[in-house]
Amino acid sequence: MRDVPEELAARIESGAATLCHVWMLTRADGAVLGFTDHDRDLTLDGVTCRAASGWVAGAADTAVGLSAGSAAAAGGLDDDGIADSDVEAGLYDGAAVALWRVDWARLDLRVRLWTATMTRIRREGGGFTAELEGPLARLERVVGRTYGRSCDAILGDGRCRVDLGAIPGADCDKRWETCIGTFANGINFQGFPDIPGDDFLTAAPIEGGRNDGRSRR
Repeated sequence: MRDVPEELAARIESGAATLCHVWMLTRADGAVLGFTDHDRDLTLDGVTCRAASGWVAGAADTAVGLSAGSAAAAGGLDDDGIADSDVEAGLYDGAAVALWRVDWARLDLRVRLWTATMTRIRREGGGFTAELEGPLARLERVVGRTYGRSCDAILGDGRCRVDLGAIPGADCDKRWETCIGTFANGINFQGFPDIPGDDFLTAAPIEGGRNDGRSRR
């Protein structure tokens, strides 16, 4: 829950003209940079937030509940702000970003709107676009293996064990039928071909024929 000072809340509600946005960016190497959409530099927590950077907020999706949320920001590339060479070196990969709503006439009146991780930054001419994701995005990441009908090995790797030298130009679509029919490698299949899928929901008992509890495959 955001702790919004009452005086700031009143100014936001009234649409006061002294409000602006400030981005505080912390890189993995500990460097902290500040940016603002105000028309002059601001100093917040000892960090100079540069107005000349051209930082602006882009599209945002901040749904409630356990949705990860995503947003974007754009700005210019220069030696005093975000340098092209630092982007190329990957210094901004995984950087932490905090977006603040600030009263530039009273810097003590502020509220943090959002925190995010920079997942991607790409150059666009003389500027950049940064893609951000919310803290709950970690809950959507796949850790370890997942159950699925398709094989999750790479053709010819240590789990698959197919000898690619004996089958030049081979390709695999990860299906059980392909594994046993094309490569005769069912013993190393790294999927679960009998796991129920969407078709299981519409399955109906078979009238007549074999009904002895065996696999329907």
